[in-house]
Amino acid sequence: MKLVRFGAKGAEKPGIIDVTGRIRDLSGVVTDINGHVLAHELDKIRAVDVNTLPLVDEGVRYGACVGNIGKFICIGLNYSDHAAETGAAIPEEPIVFNKWTSAIVGPNDNVEIPRHSQKTDWEVELGVVIGKDGRYIDKADAMDYVAGYCVINDVSEREYQIERGGTWDKGKGCDTFGPIGPWLVTRDEIADPHQLHMWLEVDGKRYQDGNTNTMIFDVPTIISYLSQFMSLQAGDVISTGTPPGVGLGQKPPVYLQAGQVMRLGIAGLGEQEQHVIQAL
Repeated sequence: MKLVRFGAKGAEKPGIIDVTGRIRDLSGVVTDINGHVLAHELDKIRAVDVNTLPLVDEGVRYGACVGNIGKFICIGLNYSDHAAETGAAIPEEPIVFNKWTSAIVGPNDNVEIPRHSQKTDWEVELGVVIGKDGRYIDKADAMDYVAGYCVINDVSEREYQIERGGTWDKGKGCDTFGPIGPWLVTRDEIADPHQLHMWLEVDGKRYQDGNTNTMIFDVPTIISYLSQFMSLQAGDVISTGTPPGVGLGQKPPVYLQAGQVMRLGIAGLGEQEQHVIQAL
């Protein structure tokens, strides 16, 4: 299934994509696409005849494909070819940082360059959505905790992240730095999350053109690893790293400017498009 949330920001409704690519309204079946629904009501959605659901007007806004996200956890330097372009050593353990939930926006909402920022960058990433609670999860069981997958743009301010001291978090969690969606694609629709083409363009120029097969730590490893340090809860989102082609890795580096447009996507998971604006 391809699950969505649509409508005005803060008032999104749950939906599902039908075989024609149109959104059908699920609000008569479930209250939202959130942790509770992912943990307890996916079978209820599967039992519905999608063709009987109301069609949603075309052109409606897509919200983030998961509502009420509890934790937005990210893995850094998780692609061997991306680590090479930044000159970083291959990490021995996953590098973990967070995006604040206030960074979350819809897949096609505007992305703001923060005040005083000179080094705002892009990163197409595979998102993993947790479907049930767990901790101390064995790697062999980890995929049982996955509800599905989505596209994430891990927008990053490199000066704040790297040059200002402390943790990476303050360069990763600025407002609008977490576009998520358009769809939450349930696990059964993706045969192998480690064989997905992914790409990102700025103003039509393709900068990132990679594949999840160059991940250093795969999805089961990441889930098991994180669960040793925290409970994972249904509706949590994990952003699993980016392939090469980020602005920081260009020679010389290239960063986003107000007025530009980012387009990005992952095979089977849909596409995003964001206009870049200056924060007021």
